[in-house]
Amino acid sequence: MKQRLLVITGPTACGKSALALELAKQLDGEIVCVDSLTVYRGFDIGSAKPTIEQRSAVPHHLLDICDPLQPFTAADFRQAATTAIDDITRRGKRPILAGGTGLYLRTLLRGLTDAPGEDPLLRQTLRQRAEQEGPAALLAELRGVDPATADRLHPNNLPRIIRALEVFRVTGIPLSQLQAAHGFSDRPFEALQFCLERPREQLYRAIEQRVDAMLTEGLVAEVQQLLEAGVPADCKPMQAIGYKEVTAHLCNGLDLEQMAALIAQNTRRFAKRQLTWFRAE
Repeated sequence: MKQRLLVITGPTACGKSALALELAKQLDGEIVCVDSLTVYRGFDIGSAKPTIEQRSAVPHHLLDICDPLQPFTAADFRQAATTAIDDITRRGKRPILAGGTGLYLRTLLRGLTDAPGEDPLLRQTLRQRAEQEGPAALLAELRGVDPATADRLHPNNLPRIIRALEVFRVTGIPLSQLQAAHGFSDRPFEALQFCLERPREQLYRAIEQRVDAMLTEGLVAEVQQLLEAGVPADCKPMQAIGYKEVTAHLCNGLDLEQMAALIAQNTRRFAKRQLTWFRAE
């Protein structure tokens, strides 16, 4: 029989973590975090990582498993999550997946596209182009070779734009074509999935409250410590919402109030993209 999973997902600030924690207590479960930022050590406040108290109440898996410069892909997540699920199930507990990184969830539940691995030199070249010309230039190039993928991506989603260009340059095949051929038909688990949603006004108010709480808890100091520890401002986790804007405040003189407003604005836009993704799934 396939392993059975309970999945709690949805946009940021919709209450996923709190619900998953309560369910885990009631159902004798353990939580597997489906989040592309909480895997990194040192990225605590801006990722809304579960607290020490929450982790003491219920075991959480896939937190703090990577250094900031360590590559971590959807394929890496699938392997790590599968290992955690096997361990949880073997001990007679219930695996509960909780998080909002849709690509990770799709990869785990529906399989991997047969795409090439990373090309570090090509990625670095594309990042430098983005710095010089802006992400919109790379998105325009992608639209010329893979319009289906380009139409799905926000101009600020640089990692995925770079990935799609990387796949095309290495293989000569558009990423959308590879994904269509794969069909995401692999079903290694039996998953009962729930996507949480709030009325827009409530969600946006929750996002603003979360941003205020993160700043009160010391997000600026956290980013300062990461920079002083030698974490590059252009590495993948530092480009996440919250960290990117605080870095602009610390390094480029972005006004504090503008920084807070920009974090909230970018988080709202991200939540909207998350809902679009999950509705399609």
